[in-house]
Formats: sequence, C-alpha cells, structure tokens
Amino acid sequence: MQTTTQTSSTLRKVPTLSLGSYLHGSQDDKVKFIEQLFHGIKDYGFIILKDHDVSAELLTQAYQVLEQFYKLPDATKRSYISELGGGQRGYTAFGKEHAKGSPVMDLKEFWHVGREVEDGHAFAKYYPKNIWPDDSLPEFRPIFEKLYSQLELAGIQMMEALSYPLQVEKDFFTKMVVEGNSILRLLHYPPIPEGVDPRCVRAAAHEDINFITILPAATTSGLQLKDRDGSWLDIESDYGTLIVDAGDMLSRITNEVIPSTTHRVINPQDGTNTSRYSMPFFMHPHPESLLSCLPSCRGEGAKYADITAHEFLMQRLREIGLIK
Repeated sequence: MQTTTQTSSTLRKVPTLSLGSYLHGSQDDKVKFIEQLFHGIKDYGFIILKDHDVSAELLTQAYQVLEQFYKLPDATKRSYISELGGGQRGYTAFGKEHAKGSPVMDLKEFWHVGREVEDGHAFAKYYPKNIWPDDSLPEFRPIFEKLYSQLELAGIQMMEALSYPLQVEKDFFTKMVVEGNSILRLLHYPPIPEGVDPRCVRAAAHEDINFITILPAATTSGLQLKDRDGSWLDIESDYGTLIVDAGDMLSRITNEVIPSTTHRVINPQDGTNTSRYSMPFFMHPHPESLLSCLPSCRGEGAKYADITAHEFLMQRLREIGLIK
C-alpha cells in the first residue's frame, strides 16, 4: 500500500463556489464567482462547486447502476470492449491504463461514454458510436446519457465564466466545447488484490488531458490533488457537490497561467480495502479546435506550438498506453 506524506485538509482554503450565484445572482454575485473560479483553479488547481443543476437523485441512481455493472461476470464486461481499441467507448479492463511516465498500470477498470453525432456530420470521423450494455442493464444508457448532458451544461457555464478573466469573447470557449469530444468516465477501483506490485496505486499522479474535469463526489475517499506549494491535499467534499480541476489543454492555451492540476487516487489507508466508484466528466473541445496561446496570456511568448485538439489527444493517449 502507498503511504502519503505532507497531506492537509482542503477545507481551510479551497473555495466552495455557488454556480447558482453566477447564473441567477446579482452582478456583484457574478463578478465574485468569476474571480473565485479563476483564482481557485489558478492558485490551488481546483474548486468545489455547489448549487448546480446536476441532479443529486440522478447521481445516486448512477452510482447504483455502476455498482451493478461492475458486479457482472468478467466475461460479460469484456464483451463490451470496443473492437476499435483505444478505450474511446465502452469497457476498458482492469490494469490496462497507466499514468504518463509510470512503469506500472493503475488499479482500475472503467467505461467511457462519449459524444455521438449523426452519420455525415463533420466530426463523425472522430467519434465512434457509444457501446451500451442494454442486454445486461437497460437502465444504464438513459441514466448516463442524462448525466453526460447535465455535467456538460455545468462545464459550459464554467468555461463561459472563465472567458472574462482570460479576456476572450463570452462564447469563445462555448464554441469550442459544444459538440466537443467530452468523455464521461465511469470508474471502478476494486479492492486491492493480494500480491499486486507494491508500486501500483489506484490512479498514479497525473494531469488530465482536457480543458476542465468535473468530478461528482465519489463513493469513498482517496482523491488527492497537489497544491501549488507541492503538498498533497485530501479532497473531501459533500455528496452532490462537484470537484472541478484544470487539464493540460487549458494549461496549454493559457501559457500555464492556469497550470494543469496534478492529482492521484491513493490505495485505501484505513484497512477497509473496499471498492471505490467515481464518475469524472472530461470536458474537451471539438477535435478541429486549435489549441493556441491566448493573447492575454502570451507574456514574453507562447511556450507551446499550435496544435489541434485531436492531434494533442492522440499524442496523450499514446503516452498513457491506450493507443499505440
């Protein structure tokens, strides 16, 4: 088991923000939300969000269905692995993915729900069709399609708020993320098996690929984020809240004004060794978006060359072992 050092509670300083204050509050409320959101993810790497429109009842249903799915026989789960490979849709088996640069695999299995567009759409060549376990769990599809939509809306609203401090048009990010390559990842971290490589953890320290990640509070603890001072922070948030952190794509276009947030999921420390379920939503721009340094963040010059969102995604998927 991995031990942790230099940890602290996030409740002292990480802001818990009300999305409702931005959507429905006064002008002063909106300005305060925008400032707190920007400084939260810039200075600490993340914020906790309340008063959003993601249904608490839906989250409860989703976790219940997720638990049912991961109790299915291994052969049944493996029948939902995509023939296309790369884990873009459907099931990815235990021990398949590793963090960038890690010599060992993470201790997790997961399912991906992604964007679907009609045949003939300009982005159809990028987006495989979703895989659904309709024969095993018919309630799976409607629940997670609805959750995808609700988390996406919250993400669009937050990206719009970030447009003000980054000095771009109000709809700058919205135009990039509508019909974007966003992914809802449905994670199961099983009890740690006996004899596992002691270097393996549930999710080794890594940064996400996307603009922002929106994570409904998980079923058990274990998530840690690295603060800007290098300390690991245990993230404990109320059920129904959303944890939001910054990914590599946002870091890239802001010239690291908003750094990508390093985080991990540690192995159980209290001796319980039970399953952990988690449902992060990775908000991506559409594949043909150009990741280019924003003028307000250029400073002495862009640190990264322009690249399309699709090219960057493929580069990162190779680095974490999902494609060759």
